[in-house]
Amino acid sequence: MKKNKIIVAGIGPGSPEDITPAVLQSVQASDVIVGYKYYFRFIKDYVRPDALCIDSGMKAERQRAEEAFRYALEGKTVCVISSGDAGIYGMSPLIYEMMREKGITDQVEVEVLPGISAFQKAAALLGCPIGHDLCIISLSDLMTPWLRIEKRIEAAAAGDFITAIYNPKSQGRYWQIYRLLEIFAQHRSPDTPIGYVRQAGREEQVVKLTTLAEFDPEELDMFTVVIIGNTQSYSFEGHFITPRGYYDEGTLDKDAKIGQAIMIESFRTINSELANPNIPLDHKWALIHSIHTTADFEMEKILYSDPGAVSSIYQAMLDGKFDTIITDVTMVASGIRKGMLERLGLQVKCYLNDPRTKELADLKGITRSQAGIRLAVEEHPNALFAVGNAPTAIIELCDLIRRGKAQPTGMVVAPVGFVQVRESKYMAKVFKDIPKIIVEGRKGGSNLAATLVNSILTLDDAEALRPGRDV
Repeated sequence: MKKNKIIVAGIGPGSPEDITPAVLQSVQASDVIVGYKYYFRFIKDYVRPDALCIDSGMKAERQRAEEAFRYALEGKTVCVISSGDAGIYGMSPLIYEMMREKGITDQVEVEVLPGISAFQKAAALLGCPIGHDLCIISLSDLMTPWLRIEKRIEAAAAGDFITAIYNPKSQGRYWQIYRLLEIFAQHRSPDTPIGYVRQAGREEQVVKLTTLAEFDPEELDMFTVVIIGNTQSYSFEGHFITPRGYYDEGTLDKDAKIGQAIMIESFRTINSELANPNIPLDHKWALIHSIHTTADFEMEKILYSDPGAVSSIYQAMLDGKFDTIITDVTMVASGIRKGMLERLGLQVKCYLNDPRTKELADLKGITRSQAGIRLAVEEHPNALFAVGNAPTAIIELCDLIRRGKAQPTGMVVAPVGFVQVRESKYMAKVFKDIPKIIVEGRKGGSNLAATLVNSILTLDDAEALRPGRDV
């Protein structure tokens, strides 16, 4: 083997069986072995009798690197050992940086040999938790400021990365893991699987699979690796599984038409990107519909629904409490899926172009939208009312409700514009006994009103996240 050489070798997580043949060959061929003293027990059977072993304690990485270069410059072949993979929180970066600092790149050759990292070993023991995009974060703030670590945690949680955690807890550093869990709880459901492995590959090995809600940080120490699943991860018979997507590809939606298949994929994408997926299913169903229609994730902030509103209106439809949907404009009516209406035995009516509407508007000096609502209430006082354009339609409906002339089964409130729009939505919110979905603020529109009606009438598709059978 060439002299004036430093081999930086990862010896795996702690089991002799997990050390690669290439690393063992390098250990056997080296004149000097440098490493943390605890790690020598794993390679002692492969060290030559005449080899010099230089061991040191924790936090002596720079000292070990200095020793490695000193012997390499004397013409020795030096093997610097790191646990796991030498490039992941190991000695490789320090060796390269020191070589650059000393200006001896032409005098010493550095070779890095990969090893099995602790997170890989832990993943294998848990099942297959790292089958998709992932990141690794160390909670040790010895070399990285905590605020920077916290930003990385936020990014990993928001980005739906499977996340492996190194150095989760020590005697003097205990609160960081609690902060990490607090952040992840904002982006993951309580049943998200979390696994941890302590002393992976060693006699003291402990493997545990639990959930975000049940996870106990007090069980951790510096020898533990934690793996947090993404929003697709699940537990099955004691195994931690993160699907890659291959198994369901081409089979889960094989019966869907092309349009529906695209819609299903879109809904699943939206669901995976929600900032807060831990919301009631009926509200989530309406929310996903609204984001699908607008491609605007601000809907998470501005779409309001009374608790259980979507399911309440849906159940009223099943119970036959209404058979008519009233819209303020024809564009809302045209956006409600016809196949679904036929299947459910419902009708949609818009009075805007009814000849009586113009006559009433001219007679009373009101807008046609107001006049249309008055006529609708006379004929269908218990209908589901969906407004996607005119705030005056909502104002009129609210006035009729207050006077006892209308008692809608439900209200979809999505007028759009700048005049009286917010005010009309505040008016509608007052009626606590009428289930409502409201697009708050200035935003709204006929397309939103229609898609929210569609979400109500297809609530039975929500759990399977399989929309669009009437597309």
